[in-house]
Amino acid sequence: MSDKTTSVIDLDWDAFDPWRIQPFRHRLTEHPLLQTEQLVELGKRCRGTKLWYAFSSDATAGTDFDDASNLFPTSKSAVDSLKDISSAKAWVLLRHIQADPTYRELVGAVINSMQPMIERKDPGVYYRAGWIFSASPNTATPFHIDRSHVFLLQVRGTKTVYVWDAEDTQVCSDRARDCFHFRHDLSRTLWSEEFRARAHVFELGPGMGVYMPLTSPHMVETSKESSTTISFTYNTDATRRNARVHVMREMLYKLGMTPPDYGKSRVFDQAAFAAASAIVVCRGPGAHPPACPSLRQKSAYAVAD
Repeated sequence: MSDKTTSVIDLDWDAFDPWRIQPFRHRLTEHPLLQTEQLVELGKRCRGTKLWYAFSSDATAGTDFDDASNLFPTSKSAVDSLKDISSAKAWVLLRHIQADPTYRELVGAVINSMQPMIERKDPGVYYRAGWIFSASPNTATPFHIDRSHVFLLQVRGTKTVYVWDAEDTQVCSDRARDCFHFRHDLSRTLWSEEFRARAHVFELGPGMGVYMPLTSPHMVETSKESSTTISFTYNTDATRRNARVHVMREMLYKLGMTPPDYGKSRVFDQAAFAAASAIVVCRGPGAHPPACPSLRQKSAYAVAD
């Protein structure tokens, strides 16, 4: 493939579909910024900010990801957990790493190298961000959805990633996506063990990864070894349209109205997008709703909220 050499991601870009879950290979496992010593230093720089979370390994697939108090805070700090993640009995999320100047260069380099290929199918890339997950053995990242397209790269260790199609409304309803985009509320995104049978399942080792479209439900379980993963996320013109329609749907529900199912009426979706866009503009850059700043501004990098 002619585009392979321009990116650390090895993917058949000619067959790339921005709304289809797909595996890939990558070449970031040996990157200096993803080694333990540098992650510990990043953790130190994140002290006193909202750029990291550390939770105990008691979290399960069904733990409420929307309520940090339910995620069993660990007795160790993120830094101490990162130093010896294999025995920390915890998982650590270093979030919005693009807020750190050193890691911002990594986020920019990786996403910018893919941007020409992405934009053939999904134009308007913006709101780049990076997230690093370091997890002890036998740890779960709870079932949830995200506000961006996601390239998840396994760096060390192994894990099982369960992903469901973005249009699978039996696993995550339109209403769940409505309130998620409206106020980043996951209270309707509820886990059931029955979902496992419907999932795309990926057993990831170092150098492997999976692409997940906007609001594809997912859940992750580590194996008997510790794990380090980095995710690169971004939004596009299409994700912005999608999210604004969901915001408008939630507003109509709050007014006692029942809109058509998402994607079933082009006329409604176009009108909902126009109305939501007008509301955002009229209420100004700090408007709420919607919750996500990506719906109010098209900045190159995500705002660390």
